[in-house]
Amino acid sequence: MNNIQSYIKQHKDRFLNELIELLKIPSISADSAYKNDVLKTSEAIKISLEKAGCDSVEICKTDGYPIVYGEKIIDKNLPTVLVYGHYDVQPPDPLDLWTSPPFEPVIKKTDLHRDGAIFARGACDDKGQMYMHVKALEFMTSTNQLPCNVKFMIEGEEEVGSSNLSVFVKNNQEKLKNDVILISDTGMIANNVPSITTGLRGLSYVEVEVTGPNRDLHSGLYGGAVANPINVLTKMIASLHDENNHITIPGFYDKVEELSKDERAEMAKAPFSLDAYKKALDIDAVYGEAEYTTNERNSIRPTLDVNGIWGGYIGEGAKTVIASKAYAKISMRLVPHQDWKEITQLFKDHFESIAPEGVKVKVKPHHGGQGYVTPINSVGYVAASKAYETTFGKTPIPQRSGGSIPIVSLFEQELKSKTILMGFGLDSDAIHSPNEHFGVWNYLKGIETIPYFYKYFTELSK
Repeated sequence: MNNIQSYIKQHKDRFLNELIELLKIPSISADSAYKNDVLKTSEAIKISLEKAGCDSVEICKTDGYPIVYGEKIIDKNLPTVLVYGHYDVQPPDPLDLWTSPPFEPVIKKTDLHRDGAIFARGACDDKGQMYMHVKALEFMTSTNQLPCNVKFMIEGEEEVGSSNLSVFVKNNQEKLKNDVILISDTGMIANNVPSITTGLRGLSYVEVEVTGPNRDLHSGLYGGAVANPINVLTKMIASLHDENNHITIPGFYDKVEELSKDERAEMAKAPFSLDAYKKALDIDAVYGEAEYTTNERNSIRPTLDVNGIWGGYIGEGAKTVIASKAYAKISMRLVPHQDWKEITQLFKDHFESIAPEGVKVKVKPHHGGQGYVTPINSVGYVAASKAYETTFGKTPIPQRSGGSIPIVSLFEQELKSKTILMGFGLDSDAIHSPNEHFGVWNYLKGIETIPYFYKYFTELSK
């Protein structure tokens, strides 16, 4: 790729300013109060793709938020790369933990980002990483170096389960036909240790409701005589793990893949400092399933976590009350071969079965998705590896991720093509948390690296 570094240097300020403008829009798909902002963001993505060189761009309506589709077809005999990303973001709560407002992007230096990082909700997940692909296309089209065809599919509901995307994919298989799918919605080990994500965990997300008496009760008159839904819920949740932090739901581990000693040894080669990990999180000990390392616990093992719990009086001061209801949101990260719908049913059956007399339990499934593993000998993986080698000067490490992108397995099922996960964020970038950020260096490095993927994929596909 001729002159890519000089092109990025010349347009650096504009690239950053364009991303900052995109990050200012609070495109929170989970909160209907932000509907107009989500729609405004889809319009902004459309304009950006047009300016970057797509021949046709359209905003495709769904039963929820729209999907932005764009394409640049230069020769139907050449390979086609389908780029997927999302323009919606997580809610920014709790707001008081942000050091700067979540939708007022600022660039600040950090220990890991000496060139500065953009602090804003969506900076890394996924507006910043998605926008790298838009700018990479701009470079290739404006310098006449695009070696193959490219299609973009950018959705607005990834953070709420992508339910309408699956319908869109099934109904538009010819439109979306491709030779490989490229996604940047993951991370890498470190700025000096590039890696390619080869596996993703699946997800099952549920909400539970425990109901006791038909109204809130005075804890002096009724305490000790009536089941307290909050007490019951906390006991039920606590029982979902044993003393070794093993999940106690019957059948939960039946389809869990046990990696060989050799595979675990390869994983262990990735640089990792337990002391630095604990320091970054300000904890004095790690926690998790017995007989597995920290990096194994958060990537190749399934988990069950409470994401939120509430009920009763939480206002200022005291109110002596036994609540009528208690609630919790619970997510389970799953490994390949675990079917998310099957796990959701196992959870529902078990959770309802352990409810004591005196309360009623309701389990409401939200959304989920399958895990995914990509082979490291595919043309797409080899092309990605060569791209990183070119710009980083070293071979990337294949890495399993603890996160979930439920639509990846859907893509393989419906579009019959492999997905390559080229992430440029870091685990410390605080996605889904207060003070989410994305390194300026990482953003520009992604723009530099992505065009080489196109180059090598086209060459290797001949």
